[in-house]
Amino acid sequence: CPYFTKFSLTIETVHRADNGTSENVHGLNEEQLAARQVEIIDIASAETDYWSYAIGSSSFDFSKFKSTKSGRGPLLDGWQDNYRPVMTAYKLVTIDAPYWGFGYRLEQALLAGERALFIESHRNCFGWIDEWFGLTMQQIRELEQQGDCLLNEKISKPVLLTDAADCEQRFTHSSERQ
Repeated sequence: CPYFTKFSLTIETVHRADNGTSENVHGLNEEQLAARQVEIIDIASAETDYWSYAIGSSSFDFSKFKSTKSGRGPLLDGWQDNYRPVMTAYKLVTIDAPYWGFGYRLEQALLAGERALFIESHRNCFGWIDEWFGLTMQQIRELEQQGDCLLNEKISKPVLLTDAADCEQRFTHSSERQ
């Protein structure tokens, strides 16, 4: 956008097999650590806000959910300390909107939107565990390609394979082999 040439947003992710107790996984310097705001996101929490409605909100009740394939769940109070294995996705979101008068508000709105997006996507990842648990890396890559095709079709971008029909044909035959 020609009006926001100085705007930047970066998201860096580090995954650790812990319950959120690692310190400074992004290797920030002292100045960055002092400016950092840490937010704990609990995928089992049912809290919602404006952005939850804007992004969408899944209907999973993790206090009653139990995966049939992995045996994980339900996620009750204190689940982060009581379940193994647990993975934490450490997200570092950096937003710079150096625009006088509204830059700070834009940054805060974007941070809130990113937070809601992280909650929803990680809730879905756990809630859909029986759909992906036990898949091979090749099967996961095929699912990613299928998702890319569907997304490109929805936003009317050219599909990388050849076209939407090729995409559908390729993944129909792929799922029949399973």
